[in-house]
This record gives sequence, structure tokens and C-alpha cells, in this order.
Amino acid sequence: MSVKKFSRQRESIRAYLRSTKEHPTADMIYHVVKQQYPSISLGTVYRNLAQLEEDGEIMKVYCGEGTERFDARTDPHYHLICRQCGRVVDLEIPPLNHIDVLAASGFKGEVDGHYVWFWGLCPLCLEKKNNS
Repeated sequence: MSVKKFSRQRESIRAYLRSTKEHPTADMIYHVVKQQYPSISLGTVYRNLAQLEEDGEIMKVYCGEGTERFDARTDPHYHLICRQCGRVVDLEIPPLNHIDVLAASGFKGEVDGHYVWFWGLCPLCLEKKNNS
């Protein structure tokens, strides 16, 4: 493993991701970190996000249609994507490891894991819907 140079910008990105449950996009992260580091570029944010992901400190959450969001929570867990506002919310359910067994039972290759999206309404959008 190579030693990586310390970066205040990368530390700021890491700290922001650890402080939020919002699952921000790179652009959202850029706008937050830019307040502290006005000269930071979007490219620098992307490079640092890639480094943090490679190091296993964050995970990329693919939301379909080319949308990527980022999460500092790297333990196995699932997400719900709100069909109304697009918010990504953590679901507190146990890992569905039996899916790997089911997938492997009808496949001649090797199944190493899975990625599952759930979609519906987040609590805020459901409250708005119920109050209208």
C-alpha cells in the first residue's frame, strides 16, 4: 500500500460526508467544500472522491440514469431512492445475503455480492402527500 499525501481538501470532503446522511452528489459536495476552499475545482472533488472510494472510506451509490451519490457509511446496507424528490435514504434492514445464494443456484459462474435499490417515497414526501 502506498503512502498518500495528506490533503486538507480531501479531509474536508471526508468530514462533510461523515457529517451528513444526505448521500450528496459530487456537485453538492463541491458547493459545500468550496465555501472552505474557494479555489477547489470540481475535478479535484472527483479525484478525491475516487481516492476515498478506492481506500474504502466511502462508497458510491448508483441511483440510475448516470446519477452517482456518495456515502461515508460503508457497512452493508440498502438505500431507498425517493420517486418524488430523488433523495437517497438509508434503510435499516439486515443484509439480504440469501439473495446471493439464490442467484448462484441458477448460475454457472460465481456470485460475489449484490446491489439492490428500493424506491418509493421518503418520509418527507410521504408526509406532504398525506397532508395534501
